[in-house]
Amino acid sequence: MPDLRDPNALPRMQAAFDRQGIMQTLGVTVDDVAPGRVTLCLPFAPHLTQHHGFLHAGVITTVMDSAAGFAAFTLMDAESEVLTAEFKSSFIAPARGQSFRVVGDVIRSGRTLTFAQAQAFANDNGVETLIATLSATMMAVRNPALRQPGSA
Repeated sequence: MPDLRDPNALPRMQAAFDRQGIMQTLGVTVDDVAPGRVTLCLPFAPHLTQHHGFLHAGVITTVMDSAAGFAAFTLMDAESEVLTAEFKSSFIAPARGQSFRVVGDVIRSGRTLTFAQAQAFANDNGVETLIATLSATMMAVRNPALRQPGSA
């Protein structure tokens, strides 16, 4: 398990997640947080589907980006916030199911750049299937102007 650079990283990550309007809009919740790993849950919602009735790829990508980014955030120092520098997503199977579990993991955490990945799994009638992957580069931002009022 990686070492935390900030002893308050996990509660800071949860507070930052709670401020994300997009996660609230999508109905995403945090299922588990550990240093370098974040698991998010997303319920199926008909208004988030594409024309075939599958959850839209943009929704899955958004949640994978957040899972990877927040996994990176857990290993950043107390003065840093996280921003995505780049990512690539790949879709393996249709996003069909009643709920989705998205796991973000840090591959390598540096002072400025962190390399992370995410995997999205569909839960369809109790059967879990890997549906998408994401590889990402996350950037530590130390610009106080980017912080929200009231953030740690």
